[in-house]
Amino acid sequence: MANATSSLSLRTPRRLTIGLSEVLNFAYDSFRSNKLQFLLTGLAMAVGTASVILVVTIGLTGKQYILRQIQAIGVNMIYADYQGGLQRIDSTPDPMTVDDVHAVREQVTSVVAASPTVALNDLISVGGGKQRDILVLGVDPEYQRVRNLLVLAGRFFDPQDTSGRNKVGVITDKLAQRLFGTTPEAVGQIIKLSGGLPFTVVGVFKESVDTFGQSEIQEDTMLIPYTVSRFFTPTSAVYQIYFSVASAQDVIPATTAIKRVLQSRHRSESVYSVQNLTQLLTVAERTANALTVVLMLVAFVTLLVSGIGIMNIMLATVTSRIREIGIRKAIGATNKEIRFQFLAEAVLISFFGGIAGILAGLALPFSVRLFTDYHFPISGLSAIIAIIVSSIVGIIFGTVPASRASQLDPVESLRYE
Repeated sequence: MANATSSLSLRTPRRLTIGLSEVLNFAYDSFRSNKLQFLLTGLAMAVGTASVILVVTIGLTGKQYILRQIQAIGVNMIYADYQGGLQRIDSTPDPMTVDDVHAVREQVTSVVAASPTVALNDLISVGGGKQRDILVLGVDPEYQRVRNLLVLAGRFFDPQDTSGRNKVGVITDKLAQRLFGTTPEAVGQIIKLSGGLPFTVVGVFKESVDTFGQSEIQEDTMLIPYTVSRFFTPTSAVYQIYFSVASAQDVIPATTAIKRVLQSRHRSESVYSVQNLTQLLTVAERTANALTVVLMLVAFVTLLVSGIGIMNIMLATVTSRIREIGIRKAIGATNKEIRFQFLAEAVLISFFGGIAGILAGLALPFSVRLFTDYHFPISGLSAIIAIIVSSIVGIIFGTVPASRASQLDPVESLRYE
């Protein structure tokens, strides 16, 4: 009895090993006899899997681009402006002044740079009698740091220009090209504001990202020292105040503190708006994530169609192999083994198609990294998800043909022509 038990225990694992190898052999033979069908089905699965990876890559790239654009404007930037009176419409205006800038700098320690802004619309005159409407902004030298402006030629005016009330200015690159032909040629030129007051162009600048005229800086803009802009304004009111804090973590608490300081220095009915780009960053991130999800759903639909193709191929395979199934059952194959055989074939098609899709999906981002300076973000998680999903699709859509094959009657199968 012991010998029989020992013999049985030795034979059992060997029978399982042979069964698995038989399944793989049958799957290989099936592939060889139906090369075109299986290749097309595997190709569809590869396309679907590659789509998942590329969609995630596109989504991450778009998200990265949007966040960089917003951060280039000034992720640590806070801006304040006067909204008017809350309770009394006919109350005397209570705008912000340059003294508010000094008060905030003293009371909000996280503020590292600040600049008032005075907006003037003026008609300028340049050499040859040319005249042009431009926007003139009176700002402090720290405005360049707060707004993250790029100086393309020359320099930005400095504290000495401000304290000395020097009549100097910096203009946008587009205005420089329109007035003087090229950016370098603009440096040193004279621009006369209304009244004939001459300003020397000491620099040409542009925003770090193109805001398409949606910021306070327009295409035709000249920045001059705030102290000089007071010559053109009847009051000390400022249009806006821009602040920059030490780090992104300071933005929200500094926004609250700045609003508290402004409100404490003015009448209770006066309303001041103090905003930052944190909310815009959050909205942009959510939008990019939502777009990625939508694109992934489209990719999953491609995988679903591929799964339907696998099911159709396997159903056709079952029909063409009815006699083979009958012979296998006649010599002792169980329904479970027949089911496993056809299910394994479906999973293998989807698995190898998924592997090919992963290689194709990762090849494009890596090739861009190899031949250009731009690095597409690559998500390893997307490759893992893609291969898991493709295998699951193979299991789901391979179940029906496998079950149909296992339920065939062996006698009827042997009689099938």
